[in-house]
Amino acid sequence: MELTSPARGAHADLAVTKWHGQLAAIDMGSNSFRLEIGQIEGLRYRRISYLKETVRLGAGLDENGLLTEEAMLRGLTCLQRFASRLQGYAPWQVRAVATQTLREARNRNAFLARAETVLGYPIEVISGREEARLIFAGVARLQPSDQPRLVIDIGGRSTEMIVGQGRKPQHAESFQVGSVSLSMKYFGNGRFTEAAFRAAQVAAGAELEEALGPFAPSNWVESLGSSGTVGAVSQVLLANRVTDGSITLDGLRWLMSACIAAGRVDRLALAGLKEDRRAVIAGGLSILHTLATQFGITALMPARGALRQGVLFDLDERLNAIQQPHDAEDMRDSSVRELQRRFLVDEAQATRVAQVAEALYNNVQPTAGRDARRELHWACALHEIGMMVSHHDHHRHSAYMLGHVDAPGFSQSQQRRLAELVLAQRGGLRKVESSLKQPDFAWQALCLRLAIIKCHARGVVDNHAIALRSQGTLATLSWQPGWHESHPHTHYLLNEEVAAWQRSGILQLELPRTPGA
Repeated sequence: MELTSPARGAHADLAVTKWHGQLAAIDMGSNSFRLEIGQIEGLRYRRISYLKETVRLGAGLDENGLLTEEAMLRGLTCLQRFASRLQGYAPWQVRAVATQTLREARNRNAFLARAETVLGYPIEVISGREEARLIFAGVARLQPSDQPRLVIDIGGRSTEMIVGQGRKPQHAESFQVGSVSLSMKYFGNGRFTEAAFRAAQVAAGAELEEALGPFAPSNWVESLGSSGTVGAVSQVLLANRVTDGSITLDGLRWLMSACIAAGRVDRLALAGLKEDRRAVIAGGLSILHTLATQFGITALMPARGALRQGVLFDLDERLNAIQQPHDAEDMRDSSVRELQRRFLVDEAQATRVAQVAEALYNNVQPTAGRDARRELHWACALHEIGMMVSHHDHHRHSAYMLGHVDAPGFSQSQQRRLAELVLAQRGGLRKVESSLKQPDFAWQALCLRLAIIKCHARGVVDNHAIALRSQGTLATLSWQPGWHESHPHTHYLLNEEVAAWQRSGILQLELPRTPGA
């Protein structure tokens, strides 16, 4: 199936901005929130602005996996300041992503609703592997190399490891161990002891042990560390003239000994150690020591580039794919094609359904944004991936797979929306009742369902044989003269569809009157 962006409305809103040529990325990490504004011109990148605040969102997860109100308020206050800096930026210029803490938090939706209101832009929760891919993208662009390399990013509640060459990641994984979570568990009383360091290293080793194969030293020739923990440790080692800034096993042992000698967090005073890093340094050191010993890392160098730059570069690629569809590509289109290939999707049927669904949608939602159009397009492309599991209830299998499969370029939030849309493709509508309360989703679901009905015979179809009009919540279907008589089975299914929407109480579907009805 050829995946192309719907042309209508694709460029209309890209020119409306006060800040031409600029893009902004927000990284809502477990320890810190960061805002980076930059300008990309070909292969060149220029930073325009950078803001960082220590929020400790990850420290606000209680024993039930819920974010405390105090932690949420810290995050909201930070986002409010970021929103002030982003005044005048168009929605397409800004991308905000959230990582491990919001992957874990059971009340994340409640927080995200408040956060998006304060920030004024959507927030995407990305998977661990997607986070790793974007980290590598940031490093690869800002510190290019043809050498096979290992890139490590130790965050507050997760650690990402990537092996790749050039701009292509070959293995990318995320592990649920970070500087904040480990510090809270083993150094939560503020004391540094040799026993606590040993216990933290064992815990980190247990989490990271499964990575020994793909990230073995034989797979890379240089190692780089991205983001906060690596940068903080590197600065301390350099400021105290222990190393030239590279992180070595001897340097890590020296720094752990300095912590143990201090005895407590509040007594730790080292040149180069910033105040906001003292409380989480022990957990970060334990992970670094484990990585150095288990993966044979002799010298880990701080990297230029991190998640936030990767998000900017990815956003730039998406915009190029819209403006120059024949010369550039959105990573999500590549992921959809790969999922079609992997799960043996009937691409001809997917194409038929997409053409009918998009034609119907263009009529009833002519002003829909490009994200809504593309979501419908992707849902059509992947609505049958569950056939690989079973033909029976394949829509449920498709929805589960779409919600959980690794799909580079997609956020978890967007995958869940696609999963809901695919789940709505057939059967009763009660299972997606909450999503149907969103008008955009309801019209997408209706057009997808009608397209599947029209294409149910899996043969050649006339895309213009039926048409759809909308007036408020009333959807009126029409067809060419005599069409229903030559397609009695489709006509029967359409009558069943009318009944399904009547029961939903969301939209009402109306068919033309037929003689004798």
